[in-house]
Amino acid sequence: MTAAHCISESVTYRVVLGKHNLKTTELGSIAVEIAPGNIFVHERWNPTFATLGYDIALIKLPKPVTLSNSIRLGCIPAPNTVLPNNYPCFVTGWGRLYTNGPIADNLQQALMPVVDHATCSRPDWWGFALRKTMVCAGGDGIVAGCNGDSGGPLSCRTTDGTWEVHGIASFVSSLGCNAKKKPTVFTRVSAFNDWVTQIMANN
Repeated sequence: MTAAHCISESVTYRVVLGKHNLKTTELGSIAVEIAPGNIFVHERWNPTFATLGYDIALIKLPKPVTLSNSIRLGCIPAPNTVLPNNYPCFVTGWGRLYTNGPIADNLQQALMPVVDHATCSRPDWWGFALRKTMVCAGGDGIVAGCNGDSGGPLSCRTTDGTWEVHGIASFVSSLGCNAKKKPTVFTRVSAFNDWVTQIMANN
C-alpha cells in the first residue's frame, strides 16, 4: 500500500524491501521492479482536491517475497476499525527530518498517538479538511511526519502483539510538519477494506 499522490504514470517504480539506510548496500534487502500495470490507484482519487480523500494505491509485486529478520508483514485492520484517542502508533519513513530540513538517510521511527476524529476535526485543528476516511496522529508540536514520509505506514500494535497498518501518510500542514494542533493526516486503511479486497481479487 502507498498513497495515491505518490504515484505518477510517467515514472517507473522499484520497491525495496528490508531497507534501512538509503545510501548503503544492505545484506538481505531486495529490490523489485514494478510494471506499470501492477499499480492500482483508487478510482476516486483527485489530485486537484487531495483533501477529498481516497489517497490510497496498491502495488502488486511480480513474485512472492521470502520473509526474514528485516522483512516482515503488516496486517490490514478489520473493516471500519477506528482507534481510540491517544492509541500508541508509530510513523516510519525517510522524509525530511524537520520542516524544510534534509531527507533522512536512515529510516526514521516516531511514536505518534492517534488523535480521534472528534478532536482532529475541531476548527482550531484540521476542521472540515478532515474526512471520516482519514486518521490523525501526533499534533503535539514536536513529533510529526514530514514531507517525504508520504505513502508510509502508521503502524499500531494490537493487544495480541500483531502489527496493523492503520494509516497511509497523506499530508501535513503548510504551517510546518510539526505545527501544534495540526497532526499528520493519514488515509484510514480500515475505510478501504472492500476496495483492497476487490483490487486483489481482480488482479
